[in-house]
Amino acid sequence: MNILLLGSGGREAAISWKLRQSPLCEKLFIAPGNAGTKAFGENIPLNILDFKTLREFCLQQKIDILWPGGEDSLVAGIFDFFATDPLLAHIIVAGPSKAGAQLEGSKAFSKKFMQRHHIPTASYREFSKANFEEGVEYLKTHELPVVLKADGLAAGKGVIIAQTTEEALQAFQSMIQEEQFGAASQKVVVEAFLEGIELSVFALTDGFGYVLLPEAKDYKRIGEGDTGLNTGGMGAISPVPFADDDFMETVRERIIEPTIKGLKKEQIPYQGFIFFGLIKVKGQPYVIEYNCRMGDPETEVVLPRLKDDLVKLIVDMGNQELARRRVKHLPDAACTVMLVSDGYPGDYEKGKPIKGLENVQDSLLFHAGTKASNTDVLTNGGRVLAITSLAPTLKEALAKSYAHAAQIEYEGNIYRRDIGWEF
Repeated sequence: MNILLLGSGGREAAISWKLRQSPLCEKLFIAPGNAGTKAFGENIPLNILDFKTLREFCLQQKIDILWPGGEDSLVAGIFDFFATDPLLAHIIVAGPSKAGAQLEGSKAFSKKFMQRHHIPTASYREFSKANFEEGVEYLKTHELPVVLKADGLAAGKGVIIAQTTEEALQAFQSMIQEEQFGAASQKVVVEAFLEGIELSVFALTDGFGYVLLPEAKDYKRIGEGDTGLNTGGMGAISPVPFADDDFMETVRERIIEPTIKGLKKEQIPYQGFIFFGLIKVKGQPYVIEYNCRMGDPETEVVLPRLKDDLVKLIVDMGNQELARRRVKHLPDAACTVMLVSDGYPGDYEKGKPIKGLENVQDSLLFHAGTKASNTDVLTNGGRVLAITSLAPTLKEALAKSYAHAAQIEYEGNIYRRDIGWEF
């Protein structure tokens, strides 16, 4: 089968690595890819939001599977674009319809969806310019801390946890009146803060049945001890020690199955991944957010632990045969350490030569923000490289990843040295 994967980060590098292992994968194209993905397929300089150009490429290359790695093209409706074109409708799109992608594309939509289907989540209100003053009064009496979320996509930056009322009011003003996040914050969801420990759970569904991939926990803060600014993710581990069988059965019963049944009941086409961002509060799971794709850097620990053929899983999804599938996970622990650019998640420089990549021999090296230049590999993003190690224990996996991280050099190389610190 010929496959087109959209994206250029560590997630797409890990997906490429896994797809390439399948005997069903004949040709793999990555658009636009990075310096590492070319080891698994052919990088193609395509704009992932230019659907007409993607259409022509898919027809020319006889693509069988289109996999949008990130959320942008899904929220923009790439599934619907392909499904309604007679020449493209046979292509399996590994992602939901535009309506289904609202689970990530609109915080207000997802909260209302959870409310309708009795899925546990934090209490909330939503506000816009139309009821701005009502929101101000609401925040003045809200219990602290309080969470403010831009309704739309904001490149992972649209969530603010305010510790004081003054901070909350300033954030509210900036988001709505000053359009801090553009159209994404024309509407703001105000949530109660939940105190607990987070994890990520991933389901692949065909709209009827589903399979669960290994769960993971990522680390968002830039600083050790979970301090400093939020990032796209500084590392991840899998499995999650506190997600035992009883807890995961509760997640299935109260969150995963009601979500999939709710989508079906509301006749929302959904085939692809549902990322459940969860928090465990006093032993019970609550949904913090949905995403309509795999996470990053969680993918870098999830896929190495998945035993099954990933292409076959996507084909079974396209044929609506997941209800009878069972997947197997490696018992080993996986740990990913992200190497980032100094200054991230704020301003940082690009184009720094990377040395020592050849030193990573017995772990997996997934490129994230890199580009090739003549004989060099250069930094090309905030998150630069993901080093994933597998071992019988989390402690051993961590030790392997950190040993390799110490052997890679580029100007401004930063990474957290305490991934998995709670365990």
